Amino acid sequence: MRDAVGDDVGRWPAGEPGFWRQVVEQLGTALLVLDTAGRVIAANPAAERLLGRTTAAMRGADAHDLLHRDADGNKVPRDRCPLLHALAEGKDAQGEGGTYLRDDGRLLAVSWSASPLTADGSVTGMALLFTDATGDRRIYRERTARTRALEDLNERLSLVAEITDVLGQTLETDEALARLVRLLVPRLADWAAVDLRTGSGEVHRVAVTGPEGRDAGFQGRRAPAPEEAGAGEDSPLERVLTGGGSVLQERVAAVTPTAGHPLLAALHSGFLAAVGASSAVTVPLGARDRVTGALTVVRTDPAHPFDQGDLEVVGDVGRRVGMVIDNTRRYGRQRAVAEAMQRNLLAPLPRSGHLQLAARYQPAPAGSQVGGDWYDAFMLKDGALALVIGDVVGHDLTAAAGMAQLHGILRSLAWDHTGPPGAVVDRLDDAMPSITTVPLATLILARVEGDPDTGPWTLRWASAGHPPPLLLSPDGTACYLEAGQGLLLGTGPVGGTGRPDATHPLKPGSTLLLYTDGLVETPGSDLGTGLDRLRRHALALAHEPLDTLCGDILAHLPPGSTDDVALLALRVPPP
Repeated sequence: MRDAVGDDVGRWPAGEPGFWRQVVEQLGTALLVLDTAGRVIAANPAAERLLGRTTAAMRGADAHDLLHRDADGNKVPRDRCPLLHALAEGKDAQGEGGTYLRDDGRLLAVSWSASPLTADGSVTGMALLFTDATGDRRIYRERTARTRALEDLNERLSLVAEITDVLGQTLETDEALARLVRLLVPRLADWAAVDLRTGSGEVHRVAVTGPEGRDAGFQGRRAPAPEEAGAGEDSPLERVLTGGGSVLQERVAAVTPTAGHPLLAALHSGFLAAVGASSAVTVPLGARDRVTGALTVVRTDPAHPFDQGDLEVVGDVGRRVGMVIDNTRRYGRQRAVAEAMQRNLLAPLPRSGHLQLAARYQPAPAGSQVGGDWYDAFMLKDGALALVIGDVVGHDLTAAAGMAQLHGILRSLAWDHTGPPGAVVDRLDDAMPSITTVPLATLILARVEGDPDTGPWTLRWASAGHPPPLLLSPDGTACYLEAGQGLLLGTGPVGGTGRPDATHPLKPGSTLLLYTDGLVETPGSDLGTGLDRLRRHALALAHEPLDTLCGDILAHLPPGSTDDVALLALRVPPP
């Protein structure tokens, strides 16, 4: 083996004259030799074939000026040429994606590599090897196009998924649409507008967002709602609202309505003209057989119009938004029924001598569910005043119905009972599983005992897991009455001696507050912080009229509250 290799090497006359010239001439890779100024000294046959130029025609020419071009065929500034930089620094260099100009005017994509030529330690020129990369560039462009298409598809799918997630976090139509347009602009469009059908036979523009955010100038406009498909074929908005499907306007043109509803067509075309739309997509909100409105998105750059892919994405968003609107409207109707039922079940407050009473019920903020909070006050058979504050576990009609059941049963049980409140609460707890649908509830039942006109007055109460009453004294102090605490209603028999009771004198001029947990519990804050806040705020209002005190306390609930609130206040007359 070793002898064979030696024989092969011996047949290559590397030291003979003309050997390296023969290697260069037979080399399949194009080679140019440049001097230190970048002029062509020599070229091999492969370079002549690739460039369509003879060595004689190239010799002495500046290689950069002769050959180097950008992808559009324009000359490349010398300070941006990596080959000239390598020549000036006497360093190796290589590059992908360069373009050379052939003699016939065609552009040639090349990959190249350059190495300095030296003699006695000095750079005398540069050897430039280059190959035809046209096929590689085509593959690169195709690969880049596929990558961009996948990235674009992923971005669109991510947008749809994000919209679905965000819209699912609210049950309020206005909030859902505000979130929608904020997501669409500027990620997909420069402008977005939402039009909804109303129960009064109109189309109402309810949300518009542009580059600077929500634009109230375009909102609130109305037009008659269309009734039949095909009546206004020249109006994309009318076509969409009548079940005609989505509309892609790759080039927006002025529309002069000739049929259908001119006001509706003007609402759409006027908006597009006002924002400078160059391309638009209008899609239905909901399914074709149940269109609740329309979504219009706009781009203002003529170089980037909407395409069929955008139409599919916006159409998908429209279908999802339509379902959310249907859900929020159904929820709103259910919420309205539950809230009306709950308010109607709250009995008017009685008059009891010189004792003052005030109460408030505040539903949960928009987007939250109606709870089962309630208050009650009524005169007992023995002349005492009964006070009740309670909270049924559950939401919507179930909670409101449960509250109504407890409300009626508790009045019946307490009416003629002259004993301690804890005994009444025990009887209510025993009866609750059999004659109500309430699983759990908290409650305070209190008796205000004493002559209604002259006093003195004593508070006697029992608590079934409810937040403690707050007593504001005329000397400017406040304390929570934490005695008389027992288990929640619905947790099982108390056993033994029954629920505990507590008593406390009510001094002339004092104020008692009974409330539900929505007043002191907010997300992100602990109960102790809420109780301290209520005490400080109530003390500052202790000398205000009772109605003012109640209203001001509810008006200053901290942001983020998601529960309804019941508040019942009693004020003992001053001496």
